[in-house]
Amino acid sequence: MPSKTPPITMDAVYAAPGYLFRRMQQIAVAIFVEECKAYDLTPVQYAALVAIHTHPGIDATRLSAVIAFDRSTLGNVIERLETKSLVERKPARDDRRVKLLYLTKPGAALLREIVPSVERAQGRMLQPLKPADRKTLLVLLTQLVDLNNEASRVPLRAEDALEHLGKSN
Repeated sequence: MPSKTPPITMDAVYAAPGYLFRRMQQIAVAIFVEECKAYDLTPVQYAALVAIHTHPGIDATRLSAVIAFDRSTLGNVIERLETKSLVERKPARDDRRVKLLYLTKPGAALLREIVPSVERAQGRMLQPLKPADRKTLLVLLTQLVDLNNEASRVPLRAEDALEHLGKSN
């Protein structure tokens, strides 16, 4: 006996995991932008700054792998950060075609200053939940992201990218 096809309704859409993840992404970005408006940074720009701070001299390809962000779009993110004088590109010693990324002094200062705003944003995203539910949600989201990493258009490859970092500059 064939299974019954569920009805096509907006209620079905509103209860679908993909829809809920997309909505939460919209909400998360809105909260981040609101809390961090004084710094004029997007969540991806923030992640890029943290990665460059953590791994000075990283190139754009490895940065893309570390923050799991599309390499072609990341070029625009880096350009915006460079225009804001938050990062600088320097040619690699062994291959001058490769540009290595470093935080500028203003970039490092902004990164230190923005942390409380980012923490407030993260807290606001989870604030409606009970503390135990926050922990459970984060455990489950981490598990889902890890188990579905290969399904991403840009899988997280931080370890692979970083193991070669010292050899590229």
